[in-house]
Amino acid sequence: MLHLLDRSPTDIAAWVVEQGLPKYRTAQLLRWIYDKRAASFEAMSDLPKAMRGVLAEQFQLWSSTIVAHKHAGDGTEKLLLEWPDKHRIECVLIREGDRRTICISTQVGCAMGCVFCASGLDGVARNLTTGEILEQMLRLQSLLPAEERLSNIVVMGMGEPLANLARLMPALSIATTPNEQGGLGIGARKITISTVGLPPAIDTLAEAGLQYHLAVSLHAPNDTLRNQLVPVNKNIGLESIMAAADRFFQSNGRRLTFEYVLLGQINDRVEHAHELVRLLRGRTALLNVIPYNPVSGLPYRTPSAADQERFLSILEHGGINVQVRTRKGDKIDAACGQLRRSQLQPPAVVELQS
Repeated sequence: MLHLLDRSPTDIAAWVVEQGLPKYRTAQLLRWIYDKRAASFEAMSDLPKAMRGVLAEQFQLWSSTIVAHKHAGDGTEKLLLEWPDKHRIECVLIREGDRRTICISTQVGCAMGCVFCASGLDGVARNLTTGEILEQMLRLQSLLPAEERLSNIVVMGMGEPLANLARLMPALSIATTPNEQGGLGIGARKITISTVGLPPAIDTLAEAGLQYHLAVSLHAPNDTLRNQLVPVNKNIGLESIMAAADRFFQSNGRRLTFEYVLLGQINDRVEHAHELVRLLRGRTALLNVIPYNPVSGLPYRTPSAADQERFLSILEHGGINVQVRTRKGDKIDAACGQLRRSQLQPPAVVELQS
């Protein structure tokens, strides 16, 4: 059966016309999906019964199965979803004050090869479809009570978002469509897209003229170390990535975010902090420092509190706008790929070159 969420609003409008139905049924159907949180076609009570029957015959609203649903004491919830081809991905709901943020995936696995990340240990199997990206949003939205709405989206789950931009962008377009027009009503300024740095795709995103935030995952202040931690960097280089990030800033004026996973005794040394200051100084940017969330079977560790404090102090004295990202849901394997890996074979240990 066809996945309805893979059909664009224009496609759905064409289907409604083909069925000989009034055009306003399109808006009703879209509102049931994205605003009223219908769990089934049958629940769409103001649609004609015959229309609901045809929808159920031709389309499926949900294509995934929830394999695992974990809750953390801080309100974080994580879903492990399985698609009909048996591939699995993860997505997360984060509660923080009045904000209801979701973290979604764009690929099954990841091809970027970051050696400390659970998502890419088995490589990438395939891109997710637009409908599969949207389904994560709706699955997570359904965890909220009726009076609460999603407020923020971070595209930082499994996969490299800019490697699947053609399917991600239509999904985000629906996410930013107002509720009354059949979307999720999330402002573009509340959406952050994370990347390890793919310059051509960053330029494509900039040319789209949208107000999304861009977060570039650095993890190292020089190419020698970054080539070890993020192997895809060997074909790109930090200079090219930083230039593309600057073009993005010039295009949309949004403050850049750079991310730096802090690995104990690997990229957390005094010289690394000073290099990072030189790399970022003069840019309108925020640096998110993320103490490593350990992954079973991998040799990397969270830096000591003293090492973290020393690293942050150098950055702050260097004039860098820095914050430490609070770990959410670490009791429920909330780091990307951990829940999925926990139900598979143990990962192979990867060691850095000396």
